[in-house]
Amino acid sequence: MLYRLGLLAVRWRWPLLGIWAALFLAALPFAYSAPHLVKPGFGRADTESERALTLLQERFGAPIASLTVVFRHPTVPATDPRFIALQEQALAPLRDAPGVRRVITHYTDANPRMVAPDGHTAYALVLLEGGIDEAVATYHRLHARLQRPPDMEVWVTGGIAIFGNLGRAAARDLRRAEAITFPIVLAALVVVFGGLVAAALPLLIGGMSVGVALALLSCIARATDVSTFALNIVTVLGLGMAVDYALLVVSRFREEIARRPLQEAVATAVDRAGRALLFSGLTTVVGMSGLLLFPFMLQRSIGIGGMLVVGIGMAAALTALPALLTTLGRRVNALSILPLREVQETWWRHIAMVVMRHSLLVIVVVGVFLVALGLPFLRVRIGAPWASILPPGDEARRGWEVLSQAFGEGELTPIVVTVQDPQGVLRPETLGRLYDFVHTLAQDPRVGRVESIVSLDPRLTRDDYIQMYAAPEAIPFPAVRAALDAMARPDVTYLRVFSRHPPLAEESKDLLRRIRQEGPLYGLQVMATGATADITDTIATMYGLFPWVALYIGGAIYLCLLFLLRSVVLPLKAVVMNALSILASYGALVFIFQEGHLEGLLRFQATGYTEAATPILLFCILYGLSMDYEVFLLARIKEAYEETGDNTRSVGVGLEKTGRIVTGAAAVLFLVTGSFVISEVLLLKALGVGIALAVLLDTTVVRALLVPATMRVLGQWNWWAPRWLRGKARPPLYPPPTPA
Repeated sequence: MLYRLGLLAVRWRWPLLGIWAALFLAALPFAYSAPHLVKPGFGRADTESERALTLLQERFGAPIASLTVVFRHPTVPATDPRFIALQEQALAPLRDAPGVRRVITHYTDANPRMVAPDGHTAYALVLLEGGIDEAVATYHRLHARLQRPPDMEVWVTGGIAIFGNLGRAAARDLRRAEAITFPIVLAALVVVFGGLVAAALPLLIGGMSVGVALALLSCIARATDVSTFALNIVTVLGLGMAVDYALLVVSRFREEIARRPLQEAVATAVDRAGRALLFSGLTTVVGMSGLLLFPFMLQRSIGIGGMLVVGIGMAAALTALPALLTTLGRRVNALSILPLREVQETWWRHIAMVVMRHSLLVIVVVGVFLVALGLPFLRVRIGAPWASILPPGDEARRGWEVLSQAFGEGELTPIVVTVQDPQGVLRPETLGRLYDFVHTLAQDPRVGRVESIVSLDPRLTRDDYIQMYAAPEAIPFPAVRAALDAMARPDVTYLRVFSRHPPLAEESKDLLRRIRQEGPLYGLQVMATGATADITDTIATMYGLFPWVALYIGGAIYLCLLFLLRSVVLPLKAVVMNALSILASYGALVFIFQEGHLEGLLRFQATGYTEAATPILLFCILYGLSMDYEVFLLARIKEAYEETGDNTRSVGVGLEKTGRIVTGAAAVLFLVTGSFVISEVLLLKALGVGIALAVLLDTTVVRALLVPATMRVLGQWNWWAPRWLRGKARPPLYPPPTPA
């Protein structure tokens, strides 16, 4: 089939080139608009914390979006009229700005808790209209309106500011990666091919694939939420994969054109390289498709973007590239800069033979080495990013750090607990249970304080509250009536539990678990939300699904390789070895980004935990991606085995034939993904390091050492398959090579 596809590409080369050129030109405006349509943030799922937040918004009108503006003066106290005048000067332009619902300060709302214990730091809340998307869209406009008085430090922070700055940081990373990656990749391809024409072809296919994929992604973003991180993944991953696919076809064409007529050379290159390319791309698509099984925007968007760009890259390499090669013919070797070398390099075969002579020793040493690299993953602490995902100098991150240091993190991120009773929350029975629950929580050493309708005054007893709320309209105390109006509706109320610890601390997580477990024991229908609950529920949802996603990806990739290699054993071996290289990347993730090694070199600050989405993204991206080079190698080994029937010789020939080209392809992908290392966003930096390390291990330790050693040990068992899978041997559609 692929041979016939190659012949069709030869025959219809001009229409094919015209279609791809028109498609790329039509895609450019849509690709350009993509950064303006994507959304920052990570997305939400149907969790308890999300349901509780929705309830608060519907019943209490809790604002969905707000900005936190932090003020600090080195000498003037926050309660001093001079401090208040400077703070009001800064906030005045925001009070009547479009999109602003209300501005809350410690002096207009008589809230002393908005002033830090140090007396020189205060914050204001700017409540915004609309939802998160609308607020992020107006954030930069509002930020520009804010005045910054002299001698006073001012920072804008909070979720909207963090998401807004995150989107801009990711966009800067994307532009920087594009500017750096293209010339580096071109230089690497010149080294591989020795000439400018051959080197330019993979880069052309890669750029075209990325452009079309971004255009399709922008169309999808008009219909559903797409994460801003999808653009970075599509650009970097798409360029690397499309270049790899094109490099494989161009390399095989240069090998075939030396011994076949042009038409046969193109069709043979498409048939032989295309088969490995097709299954390699299929394994990558399968890996990326696993991300679609998660309910969060981040994973879903990256999965969609990755599948799009890999699929387009495969299509371009199997149609547009053969048409270009037909047009160029032997001129593919034109504009040589470095001496052209033969594709075969016997030293790769020599490496394979040495490894196979000491196969058991190599397996033990390499296995121990990969497991040792993965051991730090035993110390993993899964968490979720907040302001720490931004670069250290970012205003939103710095503002959150100042706020946390001045007020304490627990003060800013309380656990909010909703309590529902369809028969009425002010009933004596419900009030009694609520009072007991609240006052038991208040005695917990992890709790700083609890705010609720039954903890307004420590002098009031359980019976006092029941008696007072029996006739709420007759309550003589204005402060109590105001609290009741703010925190209670006929069938629902809420309380705020302030932890003494940061939201990601184990103490806060244990406190959340206690609230959820003991609430029903008091006969209360409770739901918890807030930062601790949201992070805990998000992680639980992701890692509850992860084992099933991993099983799906591993099983699907095994089936793909089963039909490519027509062997039961080889796909299983490939899946296991791939898991070892991913384990090593996981270990590096913990060692570097959680524990802070190489902080200075990579220019980041460790947070003490591993961002929850990173291991999942790495697994789904790497399981298919890092399988590519083993697929390229095993496909060539199988080709040699079908010709000779000699397992040992086939391994040597396969490594010899693919050695330089696979090394070149891996170098390209390593350089492309390694460009993430300069990212300002910690998530992208971690993904770049993890992917680059896995590619390095796959193309050195796994391909050159572990594959030959295990194939030597297994011998003829490598090729065992039931009769229905082996099928009938069919002669090739093309004649044997003859001098062109």
